[in-house]
Parts: sequence; C-alpha cells; structure tokens
Amino acid sequence: MLQKKVLFVALVVCVALTGYAELQNVEVGGSIRIRGNYYSMDSLGRTSWVEQRTRLGVKADFTNDVSAFIEFDYFNDWGEGFRSNYLTGADLRATNDNTVDLYQGYIEARNLWDTPLSLRVGRQELSFGSEWLVGVNDAAAEFRGLSFDALRLSYNHELFTLDAVAAKLAETYGNFLDGDTDFYMTYFSYLGIEDVVLDAYWMFLRDDGVALGDRVDLHTIGLRGAGVVGGFDFDVEGAYQFGNVYGRPSACPLGFGEADIDYSDFGVNIELGYSFDVVWQPRVFGRFAYFGGGNPKHYSWRTNDRVLPFNRLFSNWEYTEFLANTDESNLFYYALGLDAMPTEALELQLVGAYFQVDERARDIGFWFWRDRASRTLGFELGIYADYHYSEDLVFRAGYAHFFGKRGLERNPFVLNGLAPLGGNRRDDYDYLFIETEISF
Repeated sequence: MLQKKVLFVALVVCVALTGYAELQNVEVGGSIRIRGNYYSMDSLGRTSWVEQRTRLGVKADFTNDVSAFIEFDYFNDWGEGFRSNYLTGADLRATNDNTVDLYQGYIEARNLWDTPLSLRVGRQELSFGSEWLVGVNDAAAEFRGLSFDALRLSYNHELFTLDAVAAKLAETYGNFLDGDTDFYMTYFSYLGIEDVVLDAYWMFLRDDGVALGDRVDLHTIGLRGAGVVGGFDFDVEGAYQFGNVYGRPSACPLGFGEADIDYSDFGVNIELGYSFDVVWQPRVFGRFAYFGGGNPKHYSWRTNDRVLPFNRLFSNWEYTEFLANTDESNLFYYALGLDAMPTEALELQLVGAYFQVDERARDIGFWFWRDRASRTLGFELGIYADYHYSEDLVFRAGYAHFFGKRGLERNPFVLNGLAPLGGNRRDDYDYLFIETEISF
C-alpha cells in the first residue's frame, strides 16, 4: 500500500509541475540501424537475415526544469511487411504483426524545490554502470532495445548520485501487485575520486505469476569499481543473488510438500586494459566473467529441490556471438583482446575467448559406459571494425568463429543456465555481419 501511495504522489507532482511550466524548446532526433547477419551453426543449421531498427523521438523543454520525451521505434526484418504479391500483382496492406511502438514516453522534473532531486515517470530506458545487469539491449544481433514502465527518483550531488527505481514488468489487473511482475532497485555511485566511479546497488525482482511456481523473489546486491589511472583502465563488478521460488511441488508422487528451490550464487565481471600512447593507440585488455551454476546435482527423479544459476536479469553484455548473446549463465569466461585505431575514423578489435561451464550436466549411463559431460564449451575468435564516415554515420563489420568442444552437447548454460544449447562436440560456428547506423 505504501508503494502505491508513493507512486500516486509522484504522478501528482509531475502533473502539477507541467501545469505551471511553459514550452521553451523542442528537439527532434532519431536513428536508423541496419544489420545483415549470417550464421553457419554446423549441426544447428544456417540462417541469415537483415534487421532494421528505426527510432524517432521528440523532446520538449519547459520552464522550471521540466521536460517531456516521446520516442517511437519500429524493429523488423527485411521482407516481413512487403505489400505486393508478384504472382497476382495484388498490392495489399502489410500482414505482419510488427507495429510502431511507444519505446519511451516520460515526464521529467529536475532540481525539484531547488535541490539536486530529479523525478522521471513513464516508459524509459534504464542504464546503470556498464549495463552488466540492467541495460538497453542493443549490444548484439536482434537489437530490439529495452525500456521499462517505471518511476525513477535521482539525487545528483557533486560527490555522489543515488537512484531509486520502481518498474512494472507485467500487469494482470488483479488486486494491487497480485499476479504482477515488478522490479525495484537502488543504485549508489560515488564520484569523489577523479576518473573513478564506485557503485553499490540492490535489485529486487518480484514475479507473482511465473510458470516456475507461485512466486519468485530474487534479490541482487553488488559492488562495482571502474575508471582510468594513467594508461590503465579497469571495470570490476561482483554481485550476489539470493531468493526463493515458492509453490513448486515436491517430487513426492502423492503430492505432499513443496520443493525447496533457491537462488544463492555469485556473478563476477572483470575487464582490465592498458593503452599505449603510440601510433594506432593500441590497447590490450583481458576479461574474466563468472556466473554461478547453482546446484543442479540435487535435481533428480527423487527431488525437485535445487539451487538455480545466477540470473543475468536485463544484461546488455555480450560475451559470445553464438551461445546465447546476453542470457548465458553457469559459465566461466576468459578473454584476451587488442584494440587499435589506424586512423581517427577507423577502430579495430581482435578478441579471443575460452568458455567453460561451472556445473556440468549429470552423468548418464551405468558405471562401465558412463557418459560424463565435459566442462569445456569451446574457443571463439572474433575480429571487428567500426568506420566513422562522419559524426553521424558509422559502418560496422565483424567476423567470429567458434571452435566447439564436447561440453556443448548436454551442459545447461543458455536461458540463464536453465537449458543446453543442443550443439555437437564437433561443431564449428561462423558468424558474419555488416551494419550501418545513422543518428540525428
């Protein structure tokens, strides 16, 4: 009930502020992003398509530090909405379900009552830290974007910032919060060290209508430090998740009892780099990531009890072009890479990575022909280029190859560590893309 009252008061404040504000300035902007993708996934088949995302937004600035922002976007694959049948010559309306959507639409009031307090209410992007857990979903292929119906309260001081977020992810129109999915977060950043930021956060996902059971309560607490010191740069983040899944029946054939299903695992993301002040401005970097795989060994025909893997939430970090984009878990990731700029307009990157699961799939078969899953998923090598034709227009291209190993076959590491990819130990994967983007 308190949360409902807070939301109501925030909406009243926004309406009141816009009532006293006068329009001062209007800005129009947007972007068009087009990418052609080709995947050759060996035993999983081949696929290719061209995707396009078009965005158009309008920002209106009012007096009293009040503004409103409306942005529409349209994501589609080429050929989905063609309006002509070449056999009959009939020109018809598009039959695809892709429509123009309201991607963002919010009211923002800054410097409330002459304090560093800001309030943003409505559909909005949420981007925190390096977007390791909460981001905008545009890092990989299928860059559909991600926005939240949310209330965001921010306090911006010279030495620190503090954000509080309440978001509605799913609404069932029942009693308040019943059957809904909600996301809450507080995020603190300390800015008192030059070129360094220190973050601490708490996130809470409450899902009252999930298929896993009657309700999921998932808490995430984490710390992050990032910055530049001389030629060195670093981004180190760690988080611990805990929570419960309620209402899942036990494995008792008579239907007695409830399964004990928990979240209790760690996630770590580290990137360290060093930039050389020479021609091409080379930067060498190393990356490491760990996503705990829970405890699947408890899961068998005798019990439904288990500890679930680390949940990536709304991550915008891509570790691989092939395995799961931004939802892989139950994973160890190691990478080395090199960035270079042969010209001011051209950026190059070379990355080599090694993948291994944290918790292996259960052994199958009898002891004398037991099939024991391997931890090693494989190796990946990728090369990428960005060419900035102008300040507004960029061309991108990339190629990656994955050398599959035996661990691909049965280990659960996609869909947040809940399912296997279904590949083969002899698989070799290829991915090629060409992309262009203009912003205005």
